[in-house]
Amino acid sequence: MKKITKYILIAALVFGVLFSAAYFAKTNSKAAITYKTEKLFSTAIEKETVVTGKIIPEDEVEVKPQIGGIIDRIFVEEGDKVNSGDLIARIKVVPNEQNLNSARGRVKKAQITLNTQQKEYNRNKELYNKGIISNVEFTSVELQYNQAMQDLLNAESDLKIIKEGSIGGSNAANTDIRATVSGTVLEIPVKEGDQVIESNSFNAGTTIAAIADLGKMIFEGKVDEAEVASLRVGTPLKVSLGAIEDQELDAKLTFIAPKGTEEQGAVQFKIEADMVLNDSIFVRAGYSANASLVLDRKENVLALREALIQFDRKTQDPYVEIMTGDQKFERREVKLGISDGENVEIIEGVSEDEEVKVWNRTEERDDDENTENDE
Repeated sequence: MKKITKYILIAALVFGVLFSAAYFAKTNSKAAITYKTEKLFSTAIEKETVVTGKIIPEDEVEVKPQIGGIIDRIFVEEGDKVNSGDLIARIKVVPNEQNLNSARGRVKKAQITLNTQQKEYNRNKELYNKGIISNVEFTSVELQYNQAMQDLLNAESDLKIIKEGSIGGSNAANTDIRATVSGTVLEIPVKEGDQVIESNSFNAGTTIAAIADLGKMIFEGKVDEAEVASLRVGTPLKVSLGAIEDQELDAKLTFIAPKGTEEQGAVQFKIEADMVLNDSIFVRAGYSANASLVLDRKENVLALREALIQFDRKTQDPYVEIMTGDQKFERREVKLGISDGENVEIIEGVSEDEEVKVWNRTEERDDDENTENDE
């Protein structure tokens, strides 16, 4: 029994010695934390934002027919350059049977009326030549005869328009679709044989072609409501194109929408900017693009690196730690100004000669975890 007790005491002594050695080794191996400090510095800070959008022509015109029918022939292709008045397509008229029948009926009616007026005119002319009727009476009959002839001509013209799309001898037939502006043909959404609808007061009509001047392009994008108040017309932008790397184009903000639209829970405002193109880049309509613009800029402000700013876990108020002695610091709340994501303006809380702690996130987290374990 005494031997067992002796062995237990020896084992406990050995365990105690090993534990003490390990504790002191761990304690002595952990070096003391020495924090660096930084002071305020004067710099210029720009607050920028990036707007996603696309490149579109400043003016895009859709060419539509003035008469319905079937596309008989298309004379241009997408990408062709055209001048105002150039022939784009020709339409073959397919008359409506009801309209055609009504027009034929009006022609027959006008012909019957003209025949009757002609007989009346011939009879009254003989009476007038014999001096039986007065000049006033003959003039009235002659007027009715002339009106009947004109009504017949009008009815025949209407019938021809319905059947052929235009009056014979017209220099600008409705069946000829011509460019209304000069530019590049962006799109031809129809093909030969397609049926098209005329443009009128009740229908927008079928688009035959879309034409635009690719020498005048604009950037169109949307900004969040939190940033729109900082925008000003005339603000310069730098536009980078998704299809062309390492190239930026200058632009100038020309339009800010007075009304926003809600998209996925956020209110967005449309903006437009005129782009300055150069001959080295061919910009196509519809390119995706990003535009960077300066929302605010301040010169010669006192600033700190944003990484030195801490935030209270409960109130989220910003603060820094100011050196008061050898590796001794005190908390100081600060008021922040403009930030560019790297540096932030310090409005109140720190003077130029005070030193701010460059705190080590990893070691401070370790200290917090040890404190929580001890508790």
